[in-house]
Amino acid sequence: MHKLTPLSPNGSENYIIYVSRDRDDLFTQLEARGFDCLLFTDPFFAYVHCLSGIYANKALPYAFICREDLFEHEAYTFISNLQKGECLQAIPAVLYHPDTVDLRKIKAAKKAGADDFYSGSFSVEDLIERLEFLNETKAQNLREQVETNPHPGLRLSPAKRLFDITFSFLALLLLSPILLLIALLIKLESPGPVFYISKRVGTGYKIFNFYKFRSMRQDADKLMREVMHQNQYRSEHGPTFIKIDRDPRVTAIGRFLRKSSIDELPQLLNVLKGDMSIVGNRPLPLYEAEQITRDLWSKRFLAPAGITGLWQVTRRGKKDMSAEERIALDMAYADECSFWYDFKIVAQTFPALWQKESV
Repeated sequence: MHKLTPLSPNGSENYIIYVSRDRDDLFTQLEARGFDCLLFTDPFFAYVHCLSGIYANKALPYAFICREDLFEHEAYTFISNLQKGECLQAIPAVLYHPDTVDLRKIKAAKKAGADDFYSGSFSVEDLIERLEFLNETKAQNLREQVETNPHPGLRLSPAKRLFDITFSFLALLLLSPILLLIALLIKLESPGPVFYISKRVGTGYKIFNFYKFRSMRQDADKLMREVMHQNQYRSEHGPTFIKIDRDPRVTAIGRFLRKSSIDELPQLLNVLKGDMSIVGNRPLPLYEAEQITRDLWSKRFLAPAGITGLWQVTRRGKKDMSAEERIALDMAYADECSFWYDFKIVAQTFPALWQKESV
């Protein structure tokens, strides 16, 4: 069972997630009254912190307090994203603005899912009493959600999950000699681990360890700035995704693994574990997911994370693909995803495995 946060402000593990550009007056007052306020200047990283805590069985926060005057609509997006996490829904979420705000913002906050909106001059004691009341009324709901689903993951149909388990297990079993040969070739060509493991954001913003065969030099991450001018994706809002054309960091065996998509085979372990599905939207690195979370494009995270998907069978490896086009395909899949739709995508995957472009 997941470890529950103490419901009293005096609990030793009690803390507040505070999202603001700086340590403002309310932050200082709450700390003076015994609250452990954890400051985040970026709402996405506050959200990631909480999700990471859920899957590591750490204590949940006592409350969320978010400044309303963040960049553009980030505060409302943050509150709205909290409603997507089954455990996080039961934690009080409050928006705050030091000045008096109009009724439209209060209505927008309620629509996003905020429990309350404090603005202008108010008593900190009143806020503390309100948080205590919200915690008491939501406590039972939190316990019920955690007991029935301590590790919220993919919401898949039984047929889709059965297919994922059967396909990934048989594929790993049949391909095991090839996988061992590839591992040996990687070790012989260059120093470093056989697998590249990174943190990815999947369905419902779940964060997990993502497996691939290593196809780059061991110091590839340190050379990122030197190759960014070759990024395949272009966006009017800046580079949302990163895919380097003719990446010089890729090894000789790595280039073959990438063109044949063999480097993706270790993700069958992710499917078997339940992190991913065979078909879905690609799980994203944290820096890419951060940019999408701030936009209206977050719907793509409602679909399962997958090894193959709609953009892989239509536009994968194309140099002229924009970030907006890829996200549009991801969102289209989120609207249409079903077992039979997945079957059609799998049927189109095999001709698309070998990339024409060196990306």
